[in-house]
Amino acid sequence: MKNRYSLPAVRLAALPLGIAAALVPFASLAQSQSPSDVHSLDRIEVTGSRIKRADVEGAVPVTVIDRAAIDASGHVSVADVLRDTTFASFGNFSPRSGSSAQAVSDVDLRGIGSDRTLVLIDGRRAPYAPSLGTNADLNTIPLAAVERIEILSDGASALYGSDAIGGVVNVILRKDFDGAEVRIGKGTPSVTGGDTDEASVLFGISGERGNLMFGASYNSRGIVFARDQLGGDIRGGSPYGNNFYFESATEPGEEGEAGGALPGYACNDPNFWMNEKNCVYDYNAEAANEASIKNKSLFARGTLQLNDAVSLYSAASYSHASSFGRYAPTPGVLYVPENSPNDPVPGDGRGAFVYHRYAAAGNRDTFVDNTVLDINLGMNWQVSDRLSIDAGLRRSDARLGELGRGYIVTPLAEAAAADGRYNLRDPFGNAEDVIKGFTTTTSRDGKFVIEEAYANASLDLFDMAGGRSAVAFGVESRSEDYADIYDSLSEAGVVAGSAGNSAAGSRRVHAAYAEWLLPVMDRFDFTLAARYDRYSDYGGDLSPKASLRWQPLPNLTLRASAGKGFRAPTLNNIHAKRSFSAEQVQDYRTCLAMGYSAVDCGGDANNDGIADGPVAKNVSYQVDTWYSGNPDLGSEHSRQYSLGLAWDPLDWLNATLDYYHIQIDNRIRLIEYQELVDFDNNGLPLPSGTKVERRSNGSIRQVETAFANEGDLTTRGLDLNLRGSFQAAGWGKLDSWLQLGRVLEFKVTDGTLVKDRLGWVTAPEMRGSLRNAWTRGNWSLNWNANYIGAQKNPSVKPSFGFFAGDPDTRVGSYVTHDLALTYKTPWNAGITLGSNNVGDRYPAEVEVSSRPWNFNLYNGYGRILYMRYTQKF
Repeated sequence: MKNRYSLPAVRLAALPLGIAAALVPFASLAQSQSPSDVHSLDRIEVTGSRIKRADVEGAVPVTVIDRAAIDASGHVSVADVLRDTTFASFGNFSPRSGSSAQAVSDVDLRGIGSDRTLVLIDGRRAPYAPSLGTNADLNTIPLAAVERIEILSDGASALYGSDAIGGVVNVILRKDFDGAEVRIGKGTPSVTGGDTDEASVLFGISGERGNLMFGASYNSRGIVFARDQLGGDIRGGSPYGNNFYFESATEPGEEGEAGGALPGYACNDPNFWMNEKNCVYDYNAEAANEASIKNKSLFARGTLQLNDAVSLYSAASYSHASSFGRYAPTPGVLYVPENSPNDPVPGDGRGAFVYHRYAAAGNRDTFVDNTVLDINLGMNWQVSDRLSIDAGLRRSDARLGELGRGYIVTPLAEAAAADGRYNLRDPFGNAEDVIKGFTTTTSRDGKFVIEEAYANASLDLFDMAGGRSAVAFGVESRSEDYADIYDSLSEAGVVAGSAGNSAAGSRRVHAAYAEWLLPVMDRFDFTLAARYDRYSDYGGDLSPKASLRWQPLPNLTLRASAGKGFRAPTLNNIHAKRSFSAEQVQDYRTCLAMGYSAVDCGGDANNDGIADGPVAKNVSYQVDTWYSGNPDLGSEHSRQYSLGLAWDPLDWLNATLDYYHIQIDNRIRLIEYQELVDFDNNGLPLPSGTKVERRSNGSIRQVETAFANEGDLTTRGLDLNLRGSFQAAGWGKLDSWLQLGRVLEFKVTDGTLVKDRLGWVTAPEMRGSLRNAWTRGNWSLNWNANYIGAQKNPSVKPSFGFFAGDPDTRVGSYVTHDLALTYKTPWNAGITLGSNNVGDRYPAEVEVSSRPWNFNLYNGYGRILYMRYTQKF
């Protein structure tokens, strides 16, 4: 299919020229290429500090996933690598059908939201995904270009500004690369679909005056249909099949009592079936839970040493991530007037509302294209022995294009049903031109463009008892231009089966920051940092931080930090237009109105309209819901502190243990629909800008919500790292790395209600990983183990065979094992054969967010066999 949303042909043709032009000064390297000496830098800059220093362990915890660990994971994308980290406490989002963020993968440190995790690329802020406008898309970062990933598991607003409340993920790209490398690989899971492919080529040269590296990469994962995955053998039972509700006798134009399946319809068309008295539709037969993703990238970077003091650097990359997703045919509600040929009960004096599945119009297929063009030009100037300056310009241009086929224009469909042109009793027998008369193709265009200028300076000040005091300071100025534009029919809210609406806005952000290192005595220092950010659309924030480092013993380092952070309201939070969706809620009165029994609806012994217990598993219904942005939003603020130690008790063993505590006030959040329903049922006031409307029979007509500064969040926990390296004469070398993340508290306050979510479904208390790499000669063997702790839900009892132990356990602990064997050939190649999840383990079937299991925490691919061939020249 021709992609009308890709960069125009002129821009595509000019792209290689643009990259080449940016790197022309570095081409001279090839003229004087010679092996460069290997230098060990006395002082280096790491994520979490602007000051270069020689200490291996700093005052804040930083975990490094190096290239060897990336290769040993068997993964083909940055997103998959980060899904395994224990810092992603409650999981990360991945591409899935039916989502407005279908092609996006994110990272969510500490489980407090991906929009509170800052993603950097070489220390600069990654662009937001236009489809979300709230966080970066990891799918547009080529894994082949990555040297390592640094994870700062501490708040860092004092250095980096907004979004760094949960921590920072800094993706460091390859710089010094000599020679050439070609890589190809393929993976095949146990389930049908989901195959992975990877290919990359890298070239690099280095000389006395600098270096140059450029390459191209491709990686992909195929679509996985629900029928081929865990839970797909269970027939879906959506009430949007062919059922009707009488028009209310007392409120014309509103729904009254349930009528059941549409009279005269046999309910035997493909994927339609009878569930008690309702004609329902099996969405599992057609839908795909996991969308496909393909990423093609070009990237280049170089440095040029002009003289002993001044060097130039440049980096350019282009990434195109495309995705295909399929959702079941469009569901919708049609009003059928009295005496229409489609009137379920002619002559009763009222019309009806038909909950209909437009299966004859075909599936909803969505094609998404995300592109990112990123160019950075900068200069390093060593002014003197004490002062160095880094300054540059950067432009990052992220674009979104989306096409959706098989959607329905409700007013046109209602008109066709009202006059009988569209026969609801024989949907597949209708003429093609009638169906096409109310079918539409939706479209969506988006952008998120960042233009920034920055200047940083590092200055050695004076000597103190513990060493030299140094300060780093700088300024940044950037503009953000955001748009997410839907087609006019979707904006008008007349397209069934789709959700979302346009949003657009722009802002300027100016920032100044400083960091001061004070080594007050031998092996004891502390650091003060502060940053002020000024946003053109809402105001400014000051973020201070203090940290200390004490080394009482040569092999023991103690560290602590405390600071304040903030998250600015995103342009989407502020400017999103009113958008429709149909969400599932639990409400006793609505459940009864939908035709379910009082028992299935949870019972109401008190006769107060509130269910006494949980609803039955077969109960499923949706209500009309709306959400919108809020131009009056302010920023949310955090207070956090951490305590930790790094200890080398033996020559072959290193240990770190860190405690963190984060409290977020005035959270920016889209207030949950179910929360508003619960407030309404309990007579509590609803937050400003929200609404729950009911019909005369008590059922919900619609729920309206909005982004708001409302509620608090508190979380705390422990991170343990144990690294060991063992040498055995004649037996090779074994490197092991154990990571454990234990969440001790996770409480959310919404209104006056405090919810302790820790340990319940979607919020495991523990995550762990064990990485082992054994090398001997030309052979290496990797064994990785990944652990996700059990989660509980006292309202549902366990099923035999899935769970053990505590009778309240809802989701049992989950362990998978990965194995990979690599051989380095005499012709300078590497051949890897591996298997992720060698035990073919699958997650428990516990529905989360209308999916058969928790897609953020687990995958349903089963055993994945893969091979990889790497040739170096």
